[in-house]
Amino acid sequence: MPKICSLLLLALFSVGSPVVLRAQVKALRFGKVVDGRGKVFTDAVVLVRADRIVAVGAAKDVAIPAGAETIDLRAYTAIPGLIDAHTHMSFYWDKAPGTTPWAQLGTLGPAVTVFLAQENARKALATGVTTVRDLGSFDNMDFALRELINRGAMVGPRMFVAGNGLHISSSPYKVGAIPDAGQCDGVEAVQRVARQQIAAGADWIKMYGSTGSDKDVTGFQTFTYEEMKAAADVAHFAGKRIAIHSYGPAGARDAVRAGTNTVEHAIDIDEPTLAIMAKKGIIYVPTVEHNKYYIAHRTEFGYDTAVVSALNGYVAQNFETLKRAIKAKVKIAMGSDAVFTGFGENTRELAWFVKAGMTPTQALQTATTTGAEMLGQEKNLGAIAPGYLADVVAVAGDPTTDINVVIDHVKWVMKAGQIGFDDTHPAAPAPR
Repeated sequence: MPKICSLLLLALFSVGSPVVLRAQVKALRFGKVVDGRGKVFTDAVVLVRADRIVAVGAAKDVAIPAGAETIDLRAYTAIPGLIDAHTHMSFYWDKAPGTTPWAQLGTLGPAVTVFLAQENARKALATGVTTVRDLGSFDNMDFALRELINRGAMVGPRMFVAGNGLHISSSPYKVGAIPDAGQCDGVEAVQRVARQQIAAGADWIKMYGSTGSDKDVTGFQTFTYEEMKAAADVAHFAGKRIAIHSYGPAGARDAVRAGTNTVEHAIDIDEPTLAIMAKKGIIYVPTVEHNKYYIAHRTEFGYDTAVVSALNGYVAQNFETLKRAIKAKVKIAMGSDAVFTGFGENTRELAWFVKAGMTPTQALQTATTTGAEMLGQEKNLGAIAPGYLADVVAVAGDPTTDINVVIDHVKWVMKAGQIGFDDTHPAAPAPR
């Protein structure tokens, strides 16, 4: 690769005051860069101007402009900022004595909850997750979190949000006022509520197409095929996308027939449905780790042995479905379904992908290139490349050979050119 020529550097600094623009340039030095598009650069440089990457390559091929701020991360490997395809950022629990997460949800009030939920946002960012698709909130709290983060008033991943998830009147997904803004029965009501969510500012439509959540691992279909198609049609007509939750195979089958963009959670998806998903590029977000989270935190949630047994059974079926989906060449995206104390554990799903047969590189793609494709952000996210948003994560180790490097050893996170997390400096020794 030839040296970046002086003409290119001149172009970088040709608009406005050269002094101001030079101050905006950062030169990131890494031992390796895994660019997310199939290339690995050794002894690498990433040049960042404002919120965008302007150059990436081996140090011998990338000229660092005079006056650029150089950040030495040569002890680490760079990967693209990660995308969590399924979170609930506004689901916050303050751990008050005598409370449980689900019982407290909705009782603190929207303003207090939004303020406290910035802890969830910070924890997610510290895992290397620079972007989330947040699939369901209430009282417009996800809209508020998105805007506060976009304004720089709150530290956290950028958010693509769904507002209230669409659910039938007998659904357990009602929080707050009854009936709430997501409740709908019948095609006309589904169309109206989907339009209302989009008008309120939703980036995605979320639809609860079956029972199943929390300790409930049933998967009984709720919305009909016609209702699912009505929601999908509204979303697509408005230039938006739709995610349909289904714990069971029937809801997943009808969601795929109806034109969903992603299927969330489902187990026992039949082979013809997997084939359609592979052919049409419908993305599966299995969230296997989510129910393991409930098991690990069973004391917090007050779950007994019967609940834990049922959750373990669902995890086993979820994992088997994941393996079949990989074999069928269905696109997979990393989604944590993080709630409450699950933030900070956002990337553990990647270990399941490798266990199911992916290479570490393929698993990393589920949280980078596939996540970007899911969001329609292929030109902005998921890669360390010129023109992309400067979402860069430093990890200790080689993520192409060991996925645990991504899960457990994130050391530094940049989102849109700004450092959001830095664990590269050893803690000072305690005073004697």
